[in-house]
Amino acid sequence: MLWKDGRRSDNVEDERGSSGGGMRIGGGKLGIGTIIGVLAVSYFTGQNPLQLLGMLQNSGITGGTQQTEQVPQSAESNEQADFVSVILASTEDTWPKILAPFNKEYVQPKLKLFTGQTETACGAGQAAMGPFYCPADQKVYLDLEFFEDLQNKMGAGGDFARAYVIGHEIGHHVQNLLGTSTKVHQAQQQLSEAEGNQLSVKLELQADCYAGVWAKNANSQKALLESGDIEEAINAAAAVGDDRLLQSAGRAVNPENFTHGSSKARMQWFNTGITTGDLNACNTFKS
Repeated sequence: MLWKDGRRSDNVEDERGSSGGGMRIGGGKLGIGTIIGVLAVSYFTGQNPLQLLGMLQNSGITGGTQQTEQVPQSAESNEQADFVSVILASTEDTWPKILAPFNKEYVQPKLKLFTGQTETACGAGQAAMGPFYCPADQKVYLDLEFFEDLQNKMGAGGDFARAYVIGHEIGHHVQNLLGTSTKVHQAQQQLSEAEGNQLSVKLELQADCYAGVWAKNANSQKALLESGDIEEAINAAAAVGDDRLLQSAGRAVNPENFTHGSSKARMQWFNTGITTGDLNACNTFKS
């Protein structure tokens, strides 16, 4: 993938390896001493430590230093962060033009790089959750170790495989801007769990298609793709299919429990997006 001469985004919040400053609360940071104290109180009283931290937030107590010490990052991690910034910039340059015919303004999301865990407007974010989008604060959250897992544990390496992951999360942002996510979540309140899961799958598959639409249009504006890149992304889409993940975990494959879609469906919808470059082709809810 030809990315190194691309523009860098100003919307990346880099908090990789944050340490020493503690957890962000109420606009400041809880000092490590305060956190240890909270854990001690929790141990002896049986109270939930998150509830205690919430009490501190509500009272405006932050404690400790408000500065964050950054643990030095490896050259490889810094290159990956640079790559993320370029891909995010590409989505910023591409999506306004895609949405223009729909008379919809594209609001640029933030992308937060973190290590291990982080706070979000949607609750606590954990690296184990994989990359995710929070509509409440319009941010994408990403621990770069996921890219290592994608390559080493899921067998889906390559730059464009990583770009597909980012494109998928930005696809969720587009769904949020278009009101699709809200409609789906409202509908799920009236449905059974199995029926609600089916809507979740359609939402995820549409985000896959949107990732392909971005890639097609971005490549038309500025050549990005090299031979084999599309195959990398399709391989990544297959690697994160519900059936593939359940099989890898040694669990039964039951389509009623799917929330993201099968490997086959994820590959098909990404391919639809990157083949057509047309947002209208991504209506997974009619399929």
